[in-house]
Amino acid sequence: MKRLLAALFVTFGSIVWAPVQADETCMSPYMAKIVGQEDFVYIWTLGMEGVGDEQDKLVTVDVNPDSPAYGQVVDSVSVGGRNEAHHSGLTDDRLHLWASGLDTSRIFIFDVHTDPAAPRLVKTIDDFVAKSGGVVGPHTSYALPGRMMITGLSNNRDHGGRTGIVEYTNDGDYVATHWMPTDDNLQGADKSGNFADGYGYDVRVLPRRNVLVTSSFTGWNNYMMNLGRMMADAEAMKRFGNTVIVWDLHARKPKKILDVPGAPLEIRCAWGSRSNYCFTSTALTSKIWLIHEDAAGEWHAKDVADIGDAAKIPLPVDISISADDSLLWVNTWNDGKTRLFDISDPHAPTQILEEQIGEQVNMASQSWDGERIYFTSSLLANWDKAEGESDLQYFKLYGWDGEKLTHRFTIDFLEAKLGAPHQMRFGAYALYGMKPPAKVAAR
Repeated sequence: MKRLLAALFVTFGSIVWAPVQADETCMSPYMAKIVGQEDFVYIWTLGMEGVGDEQDKLVTVDVNPDSPAYGQVVDSVSVGGRNEAHHSGLTDDRLHLWASGLDTSRIFIFDVHTDPAAPRLVKTIDDFVAKSGGVVGPHTSYALPGRMMITGLSNNRDHGGRTGIVEYTNDGDYVATHWMPTDDNLQGADKSGNFADGYGYDVRVLPRRNVLVTSSFTGWNNYMMNLGRMMADAEAMKRFGNTVIVWDLHARKPKKILDVPGAPLEIRCAWGSRSNYCFTSTALTSKIWLIHEDAAGEWHAKDVADIGDAAKIPLPVDISISADDSLLWVNTWNDGKTRLFDISDPHAPTQILEEQIGEQVNMASQSWDGERIYFTSSLLANWDKAEGESDLQYFKLYGWDGEKLTHRFTIDFLEAKLGAPHQMRFGAYALYGMKPPAKVAAR
């Protein structure tokens, strides 16, 4: 595996309900920001052949230490088949969770408010590709007022990386498709560097700057291919994104295309009222990049820190910014580590902690109060490490006291016959004016 990964490297307004108690730091600013103790984590999980019912599923874990079911799975909803379950997101009213599959392009909408301990599948969007005009691989589900913005990874013409953003109402009705700018159709955008590849991946917004920011990854042909086979294919290795795009948020028009070579993945924007910047990390070159606005209102991209030893191919994946904009957690999939950077000077991040989480690690979800961070392990079905390795597919909770991580509990998803856990979202009774029942029975 490590030799193969070495080849990879070388080759290239919110709604406020009742007083509420929990949230991740990386959610949409149009959602109420909530502090304190979350009750549940909803984990979008890949089905695995020979594991349990083999289906993708939404798994609910009780994470409130005052609950008798603390640290246990309390619900699981299978959606039928394996769709390459990947990312999920809550609507701005926090009533529903959208979760999608990168292979089938199906989107599953769950009711998470009627009973936060037991989400219900209430709608499946099966015509995403047709409605969008050919976008394939719905990735990020991101809340705007009354809208969900869905980034694509691919298209149905050549299954390459050119793609778009697809806009829906909260009810699941198609609104519009916004295609990524390319060399042959810049759509009025300023191409500031060498690339205008039209690739997509993540999306975040800075509403007060009227800015929407997107990153780029690779198309269906690559992300559905066996990792070793892909890395042996010289042409496939050329097909990774190298851009971050700054958009006019209200007009949904691309403004500036920035060169960020090496597959920029998650985007995390600062929360401060004077902080006009976002971070991303590049999977293939192991760097943290700063996407920032200067005094003249121009946007720029620059690499500001290395993540581990690039020669050892750590493969950065998820990142999580703290609520006070002072810290950035960075997970590296291949070595199974999380690293913490002091970003008090966003132009010069400094690593202050490094810790082994598992054999591999992917997603990180940090509580708004900064006292807890959750980790999951799966990257992609055809890229994950072999099932025989230890500490491979898990959901883990750690406490954070400002100096060290303290392990609280682990759920082994293979032992529990659940599959491969990917992205997490939080739930809380208080969001909906509810009080926890006297007891939530574990599954």
